[in-house]
Amino acid sequence: MYEIALIGAGRIGRIHAGNVAAEPRLRLSHVVDPVDAAAREVAAATGAAVATLDAVLADPAVHGVIIASATDTHLDYTTRAIAAGKAVFCEKPIDLDLTRARGAADRLGGAGVPLLLGFNRRFDPHFRALQARLGAGAMGSLETLHIISHDPAPPPIAYVKVSGGLFKDMAIHDFDMARWLLGEEPVAVFAAASCLVDPAIGEVGDVDTARIFLRTASGKLCVISNTRRSGYGYDQRIEAFCSGGLIRAGNVRETTVECWGEAGAAADPLQNFFLDRYADAYRAEMTHFADMLAGAPAAVGYADGIAALVLAEAAGRSAAEGAVVTL
Repeated sequence: MYEIALIGAGRIGRIHAGNVAAEPRLRLSHVVDPVDAAAREVAAATGAAVATLDAVLADPAVHGVIIASATDTHLDYTTRAIAAGKAVFCEKPIDLDLTRARGAADRLGGAGVPLLLGFNRRFDPHFRALQARLGAGAMGSLETLHIISHDPAPPPIAYVKVSGGLFKDMAIHDFDMARWLLGEEPVAVFAAASCLVDPAIGEVGDVDTARIFLRTASGKLCVISNTRRSGYGYDQRIEAFCSGGLIRAGNVRETTVECWGEAGAAADPLQNFFLDRYADAYRAEMTHFADMLAGAPAAVGYADGIAALVLAEAAGRSAAEGAVVTL
């Protein structure tokens, strides 16, 4: 059994702690968090011990580290953990600054570095099925891609201020999905963005609504639709338009029950929270981390994190300048 330390006992850290407990090859041995009460609560629920980061990295019994701490700690903690010989599962993004992130290439970018970056949507069973059918040519060759990612409601302003902005916080998942599904790197980015949902988001220098267009060297096109408020639930859809037809992954509802009557049809609402919608993805991601500890290569790592961050910065530039950014 592999001993795992959790760095960060907040909302996402608690999800990972539960998934470690459910994975028979893993055991949560340590919890680290600057808020002692949070660390103790997760430790008590899982049978782990409260520890410091230095103690965890120095402990040869710890095989892997999950980094679910504040974004501005991701790069530092990851490089320290890798240097200490630990396998690392780090939440996205690897950093908010592309230059800083690229500066870690010699430590994190080599072949065989045991680093899994938390682009959990690659592990979603619906999106994985879509990607598998694309790869098998089920509907011919991919021509255009449409990714819809709409939050049900905006996050607190305190979060927005430290998030890195919509492109690096929210759309970065969609940039990773676009690269994964397109099968080649985008070479041009155009983004248009506005503040239409909450004026307070604009007041702190961010946007809450965006449309992003990507083009690859072969001419494949991708449109990404983002908003911080849908008004109808957590909208997560992908449509792949191919030479022979359409492959589509739709939304997940609370149940599949529908009521039909003279007034029309009514269905249950969409799963309204990302931790519900992507619960299976988070579980599969942890299973993959256990596979990595057993020797499997990471399915998504440092290079993917850099590529997504490149697209996020290009989209930000494009939206600010009103021009296509060529990569």
